[in-house]
Amino acid sequence: MLKIYKPTTPGRRNASVVQSKELSKSKPPKNLRVYLKSRAGRNNKGSITVRHKGGGAKKLYRLIDFRRDKFDVPAKVESIEYDPYRSAWIALVCYKDGERRYILAPKGLKVGSELISSNKKIEAEVGNRMPLKYIPTGYFVYNIELSPGSGGKLVRSAGSRAVLMTCEEGYAQIKFPSGEIRKIPEDCLATVGQVSNPDWRLIRWGKAGRKRLKGIRPSVRGKAMNPVDHPHGGGEGHSPIGLVHPKTPWGKPALGVKTRKNKKMSDKFIIKRRH
Repeated sequence: MLKIYKPTTPGRRNASVVQSKELSKSKPPKNLRVYLKSRAGRNNKGSITVRHKGGGAKKLYRLIDFRRDKFDVPAKVESIEYDPYRSAWIALVCYKDGERRYILAPKGLKVGSELISSNKKIEAEVGNRMPLKYIPTGYFVYNIELSPGSGGKLVRSAGSRAVLMTCEEGYAQIKFPSGEIRKIPEDCLATVGQVSNPDWRLIRWGKAGRKRLKGIRPSVRGKAMNPVDHPHGGGEGHSPIGLVHPKTPWGKPALGVKTRKNKKMSDKFIIKRRH
């Protein structure tokens, strides 16, 4: 549910936030949380490799079970929680043997629901996980593996979903949110349903301070810099970039330029490009 604030201040004007009454406010179990040191976009040598990162509120990383390899053991949903490291909600599930794990929560999941993961054919209910070859065609899937047993790698952000088109010749054809249609081995696991928190894309942050709390620092336009700092820099007043095509700060073509290798090994699995 999207809550829109009253315009009591310029920062509140048109600002919004996603609210959910189902979210638990309890602290995550100690064995399912770790502290990750913030590197602020720097590599092991201290050089900035990703710009505009730094600061942010303190947070603990929740250990998410992307594999869900505890097969044929029913799990009960104990709580649905907010995760500061991702846009989707997460669910704390308790298996019959007492083990607790965090999983990506699908849309519509309720506290008290029962989920199961299996490498055999089971009921294709929301939240259940099984190989692609056992999921009916036309169903929404998420948290998809690229190779059997590797853990979910694809379709994991809030509100995202892929469509299982068909299974033939040992491969499943899946249409991704980008529009790309790709072949994936039919023995790869996927979860039935759509990722939770689909309203996340509608959030209006309202002010820069909310972005700073997320660890995102300001970005400066290249045309506002000096020529020594950026190819777009220089000129008197509000001037254009002075180039036919835009460039990165390091002089390489930017905005819309294809960076994928022409002869990448996995090209043979792509049936239709996202473009």
